[in-house]
Amino acid sequence: MTILDPYKNHSILEPPLSEVSSLPNSCVGVAPMEERVAIIGAGISGLLACKYMSQKGYRPIVFESKSGVGGVWTNTIETTKLQNLKRSYQFSDFPWPSSVTEEFPDHNQVLDYIDSYARHFNVLQYIRFNSRVVSIDYEKASDGDEMDSWSLWSGTGDAFSPKGKWNILVEDTHCKLTEVYQVEFVILCIGRFSDVPNIPEFPLNNGPEIFHGKVIHSMEYSAMDDDIVAEFVKGKRVTVVGLQKSALDIAAECSKANGLEQPCTLIYRTEHWLLPDKFPWVALAYLYFSRFSELTIHKPGEGLLLSLLASLLSPLRRVISKSVESYIRWKLPLKKYKMIPKHSFSQEISSCTITIIPDNFFGKVEEGSIILKKMKNFSFCKKGLMIDGEVEPLKTDIVIFGTGYKGDEKLKNIFTSLTFQKYIMGSSNTTVPLYRECIHPRIPQLAVIGYSESLSNLYSSEMRCLWLSHLLDGTFKLPSITEMENDVRNWRNHMKQYSPQYYRRSCVGALHIWYNDQLCKDMKCNPKRKKGYFAELFKPYGSLDYSNLSPKFGI
Repeated sequence: MTILDPYKNHSILEPPLSEVSSLPNSCVGVAPMEERVAIIGAGISGLLACKYMSQKGYRPIVFESKSGVGGVWTNTIETTKLQNLKRSYQFSDFPWPSSVTEEFPDHNQVLDYIDSYARHFNVLQYIRFNSRVVSIDYEKASDGDEMDSWSLWSGTGDAFSPKGKWNILVEDTHCKLTEVYQVEFVILCIGRFSDVPNIPEFPLNNGPEIFHGKVIHSMEYSAMDDDIVAEFVKGKRVTVVGLQKSALDIAAECSKANGLEQPCTLIYRTEHWLLPDKFPWVALAYLYFSRFSELTIHKPGEGLLLSLLASLLSPLRRVISKSVESYIRWKLPLKKYKMIPKHSFSQEISSCTITIIPDNFFGKVEEGSIILKKMKNFSFCKKGLMIDGEVEPLKTDIVIFGTGYKGDEKLKNIFTSLTFQKYIMGSSNTTVPLYRECIHPRIPQLAVIGYSESLSNLYSSEMRCLWLSHLLDGTFKLPSITEMENDVRNWRNHMKQYSPQYYRRSCVGALHIWYNDQLCKDMKCNPKRKKGYFAELFKPYGSLDYSNLSPKFGI
């Protein structure tokens, strides 16, 4: 097997001198040529990783299976809009253009913004498009000791270790030829909302195989051209499964296509706190995204004083949650359609499952072009679906699963090593065990960016990529494997406490300031980003608060 150097026979150009000289001195470095970095994926996380690595002097090579940048934003439903206000979903050093006036830009505007970022920071030169990474394999040095005996990550505690290298098997999606590239460090930016659909399993003869209609996942729906989608659902009885963003958007599109003639049925198991797009977002930010709001929550690694404060202030958090719930119930007819969740709004925040409903969604429910149906379980029959507790089948022509993705399976499958597959998955009752939501303590010379969720994934990915660039640059070293595993355990316990049903999502949304504080302290940066005590305690934090972060080696 021939192993290729990723920097040979590849047109990676040096950044123009004018661009390099305009960067802050703390961002520019010169890395040794033997410290080769591969980034897998050119979505938001991959572009951020590429930008920060190149600014540190590395020449990363990015493998992207598609023909353009943007990740999940390259295949979306026609009506998809951003789930965040644009000011909370922007790069710290690249604002939205003034031409985008909408508070919730549509998917085309988001994709244009991402593409403009990539061009502005000249990262396209590092990307190999139409290059699908089939697998990655760690090749341990022949004279290396056993990894089980290591007390430090990668054996030495350093990002670049003489203990081994990664071999990356890459397939050209056009000609189907494969090549193997060898690098010293890998950054996985493969995301969790693509490629491996989460479709429920059914007993034999109760699944899609006996159904005479069509069964697809939202992934396939999103990949279709808009005109093909319109033709696919036109005049058909469509049933959508799920109550998260994709399911709601698809149901809204089907109701628009067929109206009252063929209403779209939306079946779901669990209610969620849905939000209207017209919502007092500023008030919500003060209630949930400030340092004071985080004082009401028990935090991983907190001291005695913070623990006492969280216990004393937890009733206030319940009051805040009830107030928000009352407002939502006033704005949306959840009670009328028996859709009031059993869990609190605060738990929805902690689970990163907040969903903004499509325009006039409940208006379509009211007119009858969308039919809501709660169920415990269902199975397939020849004519449609059998809902538990109902005698007659739900007759349908098309079933579309809007049931999400198996992000952990996708992460596992990229490793050839069964040991690493086991490490990255953790057990069925744990989170994916990543220190700082980036590093697996027992998988050397590798980082994962973009798996753990927050309420603004762009903002979180940028902080993690900046943190990772400082780690690779030697600004700080990681603690021992045992210490990292203890920290992972503390965060897992927090997630289980505040997000019992969805803790595997590894959401840091309710503690994003506390989490960023840890990253800042590691990077030797001041974590307090506001001016004045009142602002620091009560004003919401966002991506712009972390602009121009630079180490202060005296802190």
